[in-house]
Amino acid sequence: DPQQTELATASKRKLRRFIVIDEVVDKLYGSRVREYFEENNVQHKILALPTTEETKSMDLVLNILHEVQNFSLDRRTEPIIAIGGGVCLDIVGLAASLYRRRTPYIRVPTTLLSYVDASVGAKNGVNFLQCKNKLGGYTPPVASFLDRSFIQSIPRRHISNGLGEILKMALMKHKGLFDLLKNHGKYLLDTKFQSCNGFAGHGDAALQTTRIAIETMLEELAPNLWEDDLDRLVDFGHLISPELEMRVLPSLMHGEAVNIDMAFMTYVAHARGLLDAEEKQQILQCMQGLELPVWHSGCSWALIQRALRERLKHSGGQPRMPLPTGLGVADIFNDTSEETLQRAYELWVKD
Repeated sequence: DPQQTELATASKRKLRRFIVIDEVVDKLYGSRVREYFEENNVQHKILALPTTEETKSMDLVLNILHEVQNFSLDRRTEPIIAIGGGVCLDIVGLAASLYRRRTPYIRVPTTLLSYVDASVGAKNGVNFLQCKNKLGGYTPPVASFLDRSFIQSIPRRHISNGLGEILKMALMKHKGLFDLLKNHGKYLLDTKFQSCNGFAGHGDAALQTTRIAIETMLEELAPNLWEDDLDRLVDFGHLISPELEMRVLPSLMHGEAVNIDMAFMTYVAHARGLLDAEEKQQILQCMQGLELPVWHSGCSWALIQRALRERLKHSGGQPRMPLPTGLGVADIFNDTSEETLQRAYELWVKD
C-alpha cells in the first residue's frame, strides 16, 4: 500500500524489528536476513535459537521474552517476526501472545510442514510434562509470508514429513489433491517443491499442491478458529500421533507420526466398511510413494488405548474420530467399537 509505505518512511522514528530465527535456518539464510534489514535501514535484533520438539518449552518462551523486553519493543507497531519451522512459529506465537497480553507477530515458515500447516490458523503452544502442546493459546499472526524457495535447502525426509499433513487434507477433503500426490509425489520429493520448467507432464505440481492444501485447511479452520466445535476433520491423524510422537522422540517427526496414525485409521475405516480393499490399498501405496512410514513398533495396542482415553478427556467425552469414507471424503464417528479397533490393529500389524 503506497500510503502505508509513505507513512512508514516519513516517520522520524527509525523502523525496528525483533526477529526470532531457528539456528539451522540462521546458518543458511541469516546473512541474507541481516543484509535485508540493513539495506532497508531497519534497526533489528536477531535471536537465533534451537527450536526442536525437545526444546519446545516455557523456558525457551521466557528466554525470548527477556530479549524482547531488553529490545523495548513497541507492542502496537513493531511485530515480532518468526522465521523457521513449525516449532519456531509455535514458540514465538506463544511468546508474542503473552507479552503485554498480545503483541503482533509474523510467521515466515521455512519447512514444507510449517508452510502448509503451522502458517495457517491461530494456534500456538509448547510441550509440558511430556505432553505435546499442553500449554498454548489462540492468537493468529498479523501475516504469514510464504516463500517456497526456503524448502529447497531442507533434507528429503523433511519434504516427506510435510507431505504427511498435505495427505491428511487430501484424504479428508479433496480427491484432486490426493490424485496430485499419487501421480506427482516422487517428482515433488525430487524437486523439493520448487517450480521447475521442462518437466513434461508435471505442470506446476508444487504450486497446485501447496495452494490446494492451504485452501482446504483454511476452509476447515476459518469458521472454527477457536475450536468451539470439537468435530474437526483436521484432527485426522492426530488422535494417536501426539502420544506416539512424544513417546519415541526424536525418532519420529511430526508428519511421520501423523501418517502412522492415518495408516492405522485407514485400517479402522476399512474394518468398519467405509473403505473397500482397493481404496485402502490406494491410500497405503500413496503413503509409501511419499516415503512416509505406515507403521511403527512403538505404536502398541496399549499406546492406542491410552491415546484414545486421553482423546475422550479433551473432546467432550466423545472420540470424535475423523475417518475417510472414500478417497477425498470423510466424516466424524463416535461409535467405533473396541472390537473393531482391535480387529483393525491386528490386521495392520499383520500387514
